[in-house]
Amino acid sequence: MSKSVLISVAAALVIGAAVGYLLAPGGGQSQLQSQFASQPTVEPEVLFWRNPMNPAITSPVFTQDEMGMDYIPVYAPKEALLGGADGGRGDSEPSGTVTIDPVVVQNIGVRTAAVEQRPLARQINALGHVDFNEERLARLHPKTSGWIEHLEIEETGTKVNNDTILLSIYSPELVAAQQEYVVALSNAERLNSKAAISVMNSARERLQLFDVPAHQVKMLEKSRKPMRSLHIHSPFKGRVMNIGVREGQYVTPKDELYMIADLGRIWVYVDVYEDDQPWLKIGDKAELSVRAAPGKTFVGKVSFIHPTQDPKTRTVRVRLAFDNPDLLLKPGMFANVVLQVDPRSDALVVPSEAIVRSGGREQLFVAKGDGRFEPRDVVLGISAVGYTQVLDGVAVGERVVTSSQFLIDSESKLREATAKMIAGESAVSVDHSMTEMEMGGMGMSDMDMGEMSMDEANGHEAEMDMSDMGMHDMHMQE
Repeated sequence: MSKSVLISVAAALVIGAAVGYLLAPGGGQSQLQSQFASQPTVEPEVLFWRNPMNPAITSPVFTQDEMGMDYIPVYAPKEALLGGADGGRGDSEPSGTVTIDPVVVQNIGVRTAAVEQRPLARQINALGHVDFNEERLARLHPKTSGWIEHLEIEETGTKVNNDTILLSIYSPELVAAQQEYVVALSNAERLNSKAAISVMNSARERLQLFDVPAHQVKMLEKSRKPMRSLHIHSPFKGRVMNIGVREGQYVTPKDELYMIADLGRIWVYVDVYEDDQPWLKIGDKAELSVRAAPGKTFVGKVSFIHPTQDPKTRTVRVRLAFDNPDLLLKPGMFANVVLQVDPRSDALVVPSEAIVRSGGREQLFVAKGDGRFEPRDVVLGISAVGYTQVLDGVAVGERVVTSSQFLIDSESKLREATAKMIAGESAVSVDHSMTEMEMGGMGMSDMDMGEMSMDEANGHEAEMDMSDMGMHDMHMQE
C-alpha cells in the first residue's frame, strides 16, 4: 500500500472520530447543553393565539387568518413564570391580588393606615345665628312712676355684677310706702301686739314688692326717716345691652330702664332640613366656629328642637347652647355649625381617602406584606371627621392603602380581567381542540378532495391521463 493511501485512511479515521464524538449522546454538544442547563431560563408560556384583526377570535395553536396574517401569541403573566400558574399569589388569595416590588412601592408613594375602632357620629352641616340666652336676659322696668335722679351706669356694654346699683329714682309712691313702714315699725315696738306686728310686716312686704333694696330698708329702720330716692340694682352678672332712660326723665312701669344680658352662655339657632331631622335629638354634640376666632372650635349641645316646621323652607329651628367665657361669641354673628348626630361609640373605621369607589362597588386594598395588596369589597357606614365606618370587609389591625391606591386599583382590575379572560378562553380552547380532533379524524385525501376546486380536480385528472399515456409509450418502445 502506498504512502498516500495510508495518509488518506488516517485522515478519514480522525475526521470520523471527531464527528462521532460530537454526535454521540455523551459528546461535546451534550457537555455544552449541560453547562447552559446549569443556568435556569424561564421561557414564557403561550396561553393561546389571538386573531390580529379580531381579538375575540382565538386559537389554541398557531395559525393564520384568511389574509395570511399570523396569529399573535398571548403569554402567561410574568408572575406566573416566577410563582406558578396563579401568578405567585397562591390558590387561597382572591383574584386581583397585586404583587409589587418594594422599591416600586416606595417610589410611587404607597402609604398605609391601620383599621381601628373609635367613636364616630353622623355630621350635619348648618349655618348658625348667634343670639342671646333668653334665660339670662333681663329687661328692667320700674314698679312705680317717678323721675330718674341719677344714672350710676350710663354706658352701653358696661360690665355689671350681681346687685350692682344702676340708677336712683324718686317716686312719691315709694316715699309714702317708706312713711307707712316707719309708722308701723314704731307702733309695733310701742304696742308689741300681734295686730301692730302684722301691720309692720305688711308695710315691709310692700317695700319689697316695690323692689326697694334690702340695704335701704335697713337704713330706713335705723334712721326712721324716708329717703327721697331709692336704688334699682342689677339682678345678675352680665353686660348692659341697652339703656332706655336718662337723668331727669319721667318714667312709668311701661318704660324699659335697662336690658342686661349674661353672655357667658349664649344660644345659637340653626335650621335643619327635614331629611336630617330623624337623626337629631336633644343632647347631641354641636361644634361651632366663627371667622372672628379663627382656629378655635366651640363645643356645645342641642338644647331644644322646635315642634313645628317652616312650610316655606322645609326646615326646623334647632337651638344650641354654648359656653362663652371669653365673650368671643357675640349675638348677631353667623357661625358654621357641625352637628354630631347618631353617635357610634365603638365604630370600625378607616381613613376616608382609602376608599376606592368604582361604579356600585366600594373597595379597600389591604396590605398583606411582601409587596402584596389584596382588594376587598366592603360595606360602608357613616363618614365624619375624615373617617368612614366599615360595616363588613376588614378587621381591626389590618392595614389599608391610603395613597396611590388608584394605581394599584388599575393593576388589580387588569389582573382580574385577565384571569376572567383566561378562564373564558380555556372553555373556547376546548371547543377548538374538539374541532381539530374531528378534522384530524378525516382522511387527508378526503379533506384535500373536499376542499379542492373543480378546476384543480380536472387538472389532476389530466395529469393522471398524461402519466398513463407516458407509461403506455414506454411499453410500446420496449
